[in-house]
Amino acid sequence: MLYALTTADWLGYIAASLTTTAFVPQAWLTFRTRDVSGISLTMYACFTFGVALWLAYGVVLGEWPIIIANAVTLALAFSILMMKLTAQRRAD
Repeated sequence: MLYALTTADWLGYIAASLTTTAFVPQAWLTFRTRDVSGISLTMYACFTFGVALWLAYGVVLGEWPIIIANAVTLALAFSILMMKLTAQRRAD
């Protein structure tokens, strides 16, 4: 059985694509340079936890645009958060 995408589905996929894609260049720069000095640990921890909650919300609702976008963003955000924690431990 084929599933026809609704207008709401299209809006969700487009919004998810744009917000996730917008995050990628900054994440890539951080991975490439390993420079996390300008990143607030508190903000990034809250952001990562928030993205995890959005992912859980998407799973509960079964909404693929929310699930896909937040799974990708969570992987990137968590990686950067771990880099920040590692850098902070080295500095202490």
